[in-house]
Amino acid sequence: MKILVTGFDPFGGEKINPALEAVKGLADTIKGAEIKRLEIPTVFNKSAEVVQKAIEEFQPDYVLNIGQAGGRYEISPERVAINVDDARIADNEGNQPIDAPIKEDGDAAYFTQLPVKAMVTAIKNAGIPGAVSNTAGTFVCNHIMYQVQYMIHTNFPKIKGGFIHVPYIPEQVVNKPGQPAMSLSDMTKGLTAAIEAVVEFDGKEDLKQVGGAIH
Repeated sequence: MKILVTGFDPFGGEKINPALEAVKGLADTIKGAEIKRLEIPTVFNKSAEVVQKAIEEFQPDYVLNIGQAGGRYEISPERVAINVDDARIADNEGNQPIDAPIKEDGDAAYFTQLPVKAMVTAIKNAGIPGAVSNTAGTFVCNHIMYQVQYMIHTNFPKIKGGFIHVPYIPEQVVNKPGQPAMSLSDMTKGLTAAIEAVVEFDGKEDLKQVGGAIH
C-alpha cells in the first residue's frame, strides 16, 4: 500500500505551518504502508496541480492532505469538502476568490472515503485530542480536499482521499492569547495513529461511533 501525505507551506503571515512540519516527522513506512511526504503551496489551483502530478508519478492507494486550522483544539479528520472557494484572506500568490465554484462540473460536495471515526478513535487512543470535523472551511484546505475528490471521481477511481486539520503549535500562539496549541511531536504521533487506522480499515466499514478498541 502507498499513501501520499501532503502538508501546506506557511501562509497568512505565519513563519511556519505545523501541518507541513508534522508531515515531515512521519516515518517512511507506517504499518507496512509506504509513505510519500509532499510539500504543497497554499495557492488555489496550483496546489491541485502539484498533487495531481504526484498522484500520477507515485500512484498512491490513498491521498491524505494535512492543513492548519488555527483555533482548533484537536487533530480533526474532515468528513466533507464543498464546491466553493470563499477566501477570507489572499493565498500565497494573492488570489482571493469569493463565492466561486471550485469545479463548474463538480458535485456540490464530496465525502471522504477515509474511516474518519476510526481515525479519531486511534488518535484519542494514542493520547492525543481528536474529533471528526464536518467543515473544512472555504480556503485552500477545503479547496485541495475537494480537488482531490474531484480527481478521484473523474480520473482516479481506485484512490481514496481525505483531509486532516491540525491546530497551531505553541510558538504560533505566543502573541495569540486564548488560542489552543499542540506540540509538533504530538501532531506527528496523532497523524501516525490516524494513518495506522487508515491501513487497518482498508476495505472495511468505518466505525459507527468514536471510541473503544479499533482492532
